Amino acid sequence: MKQSSSTEITIGKLKIGGKNPIAIQSMTDTDTADVKATFEQIKELVDAGSELVRVTVMDKNGAEAIPKIKELMQKNSKYDVPLIGDFHFVGHRLLEEVPECAKALDKYRINPGNVGKGNSHDENFEKIIEIAITNKKPVRIGVNSGSLDEELFTEMMEKNAKRKNQKSDREVFREALVESAILSANFAMKLGLSKNKIVLSVKVSDVQDVIWCYEELAQRTDFCLHLGLTEAGSGDKGIVASTAALSTLLQQGIGDTIRVSLTPEPKAPRKREVEICKYILQTLGIRHFRPMVTSCPGCGRTSSDFYRKLAKKVNMHIEKNMKIWKEKYPGVENLKIAVMGCAVNGPGESKHADIGISLPGKSENPSAPVYIAGKLVKTLRGEKIAEEFLKILEKFVRKKKIAFALEAEDTPLNTTGKDVEKAFIKSGHDAKYAKAQKKSYDAMLKDEKNNRLTEWE
Repeated sequence: MKQSSSTEITIGKLKIGGKNPIAIQSMTDTDTADVKATFEQIKELVDAGSELVRVTVMDKNGAEAIPKIKELMQKNSKYDVPLIGDFHFVGHRLLEEVPECAKALDKYRINPGNVGKGNSHDENFEKIIEIAITNKKPVRIGVNSGSLDEELFTEMMEKNAKRKNQKSDREVFREALVESAILSANFAMKLGLSKNKIVLSVKVSDVQDVIWCYEELAQRTDFCLHLGLTEAGSGDKGIVASTAALSTLLQQGIGDTIRVSLTPEPKAPRKREVEICKYILQTLGIRHFRPMVTSCPGCGRTSSDFYRKLAKKVNMHIEKNMKIWKEKYPGVENLKIAVMGCAVNGPGESKHADIGISLPGKSENPSAPVYIAGKLVKTLRGEKIAEEFLKILEKFVRKKKIAFALEAEDTPLNTTGKDVEKAFIKSGHDAKYAKAQKKSYDAMLKDEKNNRLTEWE
């Protein structure tokens, strides 16, 4: 599903495009001049999983704050992700007046629709590109439907009016968005900016429009592409619109980095947009960030809301322990868990998961079979089913540590201890770590042989 023909670019220490994983990015909403507040929000976004962070640079105070923000990010390597400056109207001036800002940023984002009009448009655009070339920085040329180059759109509308078979205003508008991006990219390359320094985006709020524009871009160019809606909206609408648009494009292999421009609920954390990106990529099977829980929606056959409470407890347990699990059990993010509510689909879904539980429905025996790797390993009864299942889940994750590690290294389980050791050394781990993994693997094989791996009392 990954578009392999796009051009690879490097942003700071991160590579996107080509065959690299699709990267998640986000944007702060703090006053950039407030260094402390902006850095705190960057930490929130990075902790949530954002791999690039964009900040607004709208005035000289904001531009002068950029080197200070970058310095704080570099002091803690965890937060030293690519920092992108978002420029509108006066970017050419700010980058020239505050050269430290131009140096500190890892990428510039510019909007060809508002860099100027007439002769000043090309002059201002050229100034930004020259500064990017001098500082060896990549540039995202981001076209937005709300700020489309008026002169270009007017020119294209006039040409359309003279056509025998005229296109609709909407069709011309879509074409103008794509044309603006491509013309700007070609102009940037003519000025000396190489293709592997250019990212393109064409953002629209309408789902069908954004799909058409990116499909057209992907067909006509091989530039690295940043996907997103201009303004997705808030709540369920924003989530559904973003998911519909991005999933349609990602499924075709279009896109190299994504952002969900979600309007946050009052006092809600900014990180929600990052979490939505992760769910989109994981549900499509493109990347994995945490174990996925399949749970029953419920119907008249379910006897209570217990399965809902258990599904919630399992998800909360994962959230609580994921940081530790990720460090101790690499590959645990690929785990599939099922929490089902009756006998119709419960046993089947539970068998298809890595670990699953099928709770009783109405008129069913008050028992809850637990399946691991497709096999029934234990049947739970009584008032402490939830607690007992979570204990089994924890034990399963610990027991499968080496299996997760091997999966992360693309090494099959049916291999020898020596091959396991070689696989970890080949992937860059030191000899001590590789020997420890071999020891764990040999112990796992011994447990399997003695049937201890499936004793879940």
